Amino acid sequence: MSNDQFAFVGTYTRLGSEGVYTLRLNGETGELTQLSVAGGLENPSFVALDPSGDHLYAVSESSGFNGSGGITAFKVNRSTGELTQINQQSTGGPGPCHLMVDSTDSMVIVTNYSGGSVSAHPINADGSVGEHTTFIQHEGSSINKNRQEQAHAHSVNIDKTNRFAFVCDLGKDQVLTYAMDVGNAKLSLSSTVDEVAGEGPRHFTFHPTNQQVYVLNELGCTITLYNLGDDGVLSPIETVPTLPEGWDGENTTADIHTSPDGDFVYASNRGHDSLVIYSIDKSTGKMTFVGHESTQGKTPRNFAITPDGKFLVAENQDSDSIVSFKREDDGTLTPTGSVISVPAPVCLQFLAID
Repeated sequence: MSNDQFAFVGTYTRLGSEGVYTLRLNGETGELTQLSVAGGLENPSFVALDPSGDHLYAVSESSGFNGSGGITAFKVNRSTGELTQINQQSTGGPGPCHLMVDSTDSMVIVTNYSGGSVSAHPINADGSVGEHTTFIQHEGSSINKNRQEQAHAHSVNIDKTNRFAFVCDLGKDQVLTYAMDVGNAKLSLSSTVDEVAGEGPRHFTFHPTNQQVYVLNELGCTITLYNLGDDGVLSPIETVPTLPEGWDGENTTADIHTSPDGDFVYASNRGHDSLVIYSIDKSTGKMTFVGHESTQGKTPRNFAITPDGKFLVAENQDSDSIVSFKREDDGTLTPTGSVISVPAPVCLQFLAID
């Protein structure tokens, strides 16, 4: 059985791209090839698949929907990877930058970065997305006057029980836990945890087996480990840096993922232009530094690890390149030699090819 994957790439059309790109990754060599592109969208920066892989949802990171951003639903051709647009909806706030579909394929949750808000939308039987049934406006700010002058909801992640959605708000230095009413596409605030002022929580990843999560702090250039309670409450354990000691250049972080086996956590540095690698003690969740690997380009945004853990694919926004790496047993990364040109790549989602 082939381990080849479709790779759906979200991009910034304002920086010269055409839309959402479909690539193919060779599951044996890590080679990337371009298959198609779905155009007609403004800044489809982040994409998410439903659990079946039959539908893909993309934000429009803009204010082009009567002052708000948008979300577009696509039908996925499982044979070719081509995307066919189904419909579009307003997210209710400007600058949506992240979204996720729940495990029952009933609702999609979107974070609006510029507006500092969260919207939840029902998913219809044909995969189309409905008008938002929940809209929550965050309020607050923090100490960085340039980046934290107001709330900036940056990402949403849904836990494996499908009961809670976790939202990182960079502007107010909080991670907020929302209880999910999936049948009605409703959210209600359950708990919050305050980060150290100025850290700027951005992205979030679950450990695949432990009740622990890792939060990537964009402004502090750190990773914070939390215990995750059954009630969705987060309790901090430790914080580690993403940059090498003594490095004093400008940097912000972008994305974070644990490996499928739960042995390593990776995070991307924009400025240092690298991936930091930590090993994970599975008994405690704590991190031990392994090293840094250059992403071979400028301003790495999101990256993705293949479901079998064999390859990691990184996107360099400002050098218009996507680079594949082989993951070694010790967590380190070896370039495969495959580099493909895609304008302003931001996000990448894998889907196994039937």
